[in-house]
Amino acid sequence: MSETSARLLNLLSLLQTPREWPGRELAERLRVTTRTIRRDVERLRELGYPVHASMGAEGGYRLAAGTAMPPLLLDDEEAVAIAVGLRSTAGHTIAGIEEASVRALAKLEQVLPARLRRRVGTLGTATVPLPAGDGPTVDPEHLTVLAAAIANHERVRFGYRAGAGELTRRLVEPHRLVAAGRRWYLVAFDNDRDDWRTFRVDRLSEPFATGVRTAPRELPATDAGAYVRERMRGMATTYRAVATVYGPAEEVTARLGGRAAGEIAPLDGESCRWHSAPDSLEWLAMRLALLGREFTVHEPAELIAYLRALGDRVHRATDGGETDATARPTGRDTPGG
Repeated sequence: MSETSARLLNLLSLLQTPREWPGRELAERLRVTTRTIRRDVERLRELGYPVHASMGAEGGYRLAAGTAMPPLLLDDEEAVAIAVGLRSTAGHTIAGIEEASVRALAKLEQVLPARLRRRVGTLGTATVPLPAGDGPTVDPEHLTVLAAAIANHERVRFGYRAGAGELTRRLVEPHRLVAAGRRWYLVAFDNDRDDWRTFRVDRLSEPFATGVRTAPRELPATDAGAYVRERMRGMATTYRAVATVYGPAEEVTARLGGRAAGEIAPLDGESCRWHSAPDSLEWLAMRLALLGREFTVHEPAELIAYLRALGDRVHRATDGGETDATARPTGRDTPGG
């Protein structure tokens, strides 16, 4: 590295500290003249760094916020702190920043020196975060491997455990990572099956990039998020409920969350008929139970059976007078069990 380049990096490192630097102090730090400092500041401005100068006895130079994000210079401790924080965020999904965290982590770990990668890994294995919910945790290292392969259009191999427990080895062309709820999904083209697939990242093991690059494929959906949603809907059994709710249509509509919940038609001033949007039995039952109004379910039969079984369980759970253990169920012998 030339003397000028090294000096510019040192100057940039000083300016990234949030304070005003008098030109004389910068010159003393870098062992150059104030004239050289002025020239170096101009070079940084040409490179896109918004260095502001103020006049007067208390004036000096400072790095201000600009229209674009310039490269940052981080010392060892700062780099480790950011990497550990990003790993924590990426491993436990937080709405709105999950994918950005993975992209940033992949970029940072790509340039971290080996000694710092070891420190980040050691901290990751020595600490256990407490998840905010019951969703599965994901190894951030898996996410960064996949994110890097997506950016490089590179094939990836990994082990995969299906929902039924079957273990397979997969060779895929990764397309996108999608955070949905508290789960991560990989959308990829499965080379062995010659078709598009979604994979839960928490079920992946030992992913590694093969080094083989491929041309990007066209996804059979508007975007990866839409593809995951359609796949999830296709895997789940859904039902449409028809129920009479004994409450004003306007109130019931508001409690159900608006027209997206389905069609709600008034029968009279104190009751209405709900034709639901397709959903799971569990979700339909919960929505009805939380309405705070009496209701009668007309169809489907599966929802009626589910609610009966749920009601029986709730009754047994709150019946303090029952003492006969043989009267209590021991298995899933009802549709709602």
